Amino acid sequence: MRGLKKAFILALCVTAVLGLGGCSSIKSEKRIVRISHAQSETHPEHLGLLKFKEYVEENLGDKYEVQIFPNEILGSAQKAIELTQTGAIDFVVAGTANLETFADIYEVFSMPYLFTSEEAYHEVMGDTDYMNQVYASTDEAGFRVLTWYNAGTRSFYAKKPIHTPEDLKGLKIRVQQSPASVNMVKAFGAAASPMSFGEVYTAIQQGVIDGAENNELALTNNKHGEVAKYYSYNKHQMVPDMLIGNLKFLNGLSSEEREVFEQAALLSTEVEMEEWDKQVEEAKDIAQNQMGVEFIDVDVQAFKDKVSNVQQDMLDDNPDIQELYDHIQKINEKYAKEEE
Repeated sequence: MRGLKKAFILALCVTAVLGLGGCSSIKSEKRIVRISHAQSETHPEHLGLLKFKEYVEENLGDKYEVQIFPNEILGSAQKAIELTQTGAIDFVVAGTANLETFADIYEVFSMPYLFTSEEAYHEVMGDTDYMNQVYASTDEAGFRVLTWYNAGTRSFYAKKPIHTPEDLKGLKIRVQQSPASVNMVKAFGAAASPMSFGEVYTAIQQGVIDGAENNELALTNNKHGEVAKYYSYNKHQMVPDMLIGNLKFLNGLSSEEREVFEQAALLSTEVEMEEWDKQVEEAKDIAQNQMGVEFIDVDVQAFKDKVSNVQQDMLDDNPDIQELYDHIQKINEKYAKEEE
């Protein structure tokens, strides 16, 4: 009953946002700023958003109150992006795969083995001046990315062990709703099953899919380690999550307010990245020693070879990603030389 009541109140809030501009108290003159994301309250992204909230309210607390809605309470990432487009909510955290339909430059992040090291990945994403050019690509769609969050390195996990690419043949694997990710999994010989992140646990539990691909936190924070006991370090993608804001809201801020929101976004990334590093190590320990998950080291090159044609196919099919791809390769080469 309490759950139904909560859902009903939230439905009224969204309706009120669409029709009246908010569901805050009549007595309050503060503008309610709503942020939706898919993770739990202990996840690094949520902790980063708490920093965002803290900074905004410290500097603009007389005007704005930030409310954070975790666990896909306001809908899946794709649905929440649509709500952000319309202004029903103000911000959403979503993966780049969800942005591909709005600006195809984001497809590059779904390319398997795009980054050759975490250092290269972090340098590219941390180059705010360069990335702001990418972030502006969705302006026509009515929203813009403010910052990125580290979502780690994605690998396969399943009900059965995966030691080689051949072990994926015939398996049904959940992927993000991205054509590139679908093609990647097909290249491994598996059947790709795009679905909302919130559906994955039940889908594995009920045998609808055999496994998924994500970072280690999915095992513990989202409890996937209860239903999938084998995690294989094939490290096929480093895909960031993005904090996306409604463009009309952002453009309606004064220059001083815009600066506060942008600084809050950058601070949220700093907190998220610090928490990420800590929680990944904790997740490995919990998954292995409390949940019984087996971590499997594999020959990563064998997996790279299996999808070697996917990168060129993507470049041929989508010329819009070429410039960003070339930029990333220069950073990859820089770190490769340092290792020599």
